[in-house]
Amino acid sequence: MVAYVMGGDPDLISSQEVMEAVILGGADILEVGIPFSDPIADGKSVQAAGVRALRSGTRPTDVLRLVAKVRKRSDVPIALMTYYNPVFARGVGEFLDASKKCGVDGIIVPDLPLDEAGAFGRAARRRGIDSILLATPTTSPERMKTIVASTCGFLYLVSLLGVTGARAELKESTVKLVRFARQFTEGKIPLAVGFGISKPDHVRAVIGAGADAAIVGSAIVDRVGEFATGEHGSAKVIEEYVRSLKQATR
Repeated sequence: MVAYVMGGDPDLISSQEVMEAVILGGADILEVGIPFSDPIADGKSVQAAGVRALRSGTRPTDVLRLVAKVRKRSDVPIALMTYYNPVFARGVGEFLDASKKCGVDGIIVPDLPLDEAGAFGRAARRRGIDSILLATPTTSPERMKTIVASTCGFLYLVSLLGVTGARAELKESTVKLVRFARQFTEGKIPLAVGFGISKPDHVRAVIGAGADAAIVGSAIVDRVGEFATGEHGSAKVIEEYVRSLKQATR
């Protein structure tokens, strides 16, 4: 179970509470987003989370400090999700050094194409950080082989065309895509599936199709939004939701 939250959403204090609730709920990997002004892969839920975080004053260094605080309380692996601009602005080496110091285990950069990801991946690996690559429904068999050979930690399989966002139903095409990707990852790298997964039944379906993990993000940050407005009152609702997803992996 991989659970995504936006760092600094709705503010830094509440965000730490949310991250710890997700871990208490049983997440095996915590994925933490760095808020960015032009999130091309994100749907409305994650975009709204990013806006809340930015409005509260959250910056990339603040997210790294959050990770460091959570790392002191938990040994659950933590992956950063960031667009390349914040990495480039700080400098690849400096960004990776700071990430490693704060306890980051892996980094996902969705707008860094495979053909330009080699140098970044090598720099990350030298620091003991996994550079996690993505594959999509339009990835050809030949390119899938290259991505599988280049990714570290796990392969992030984008389950549908379009941006992130919770979907009511899991399409049969997603199950077929998981089975297709599994042909290339079997025995080589864990396969994690994200985009559109929001229910325990979705988790069971992708695990049953051969995935090693399910990634849930938008449905979690939607609940963070409700928590931020006081509709649910505590992070306990988020913890219980993640627990229901974790139980579905079994």
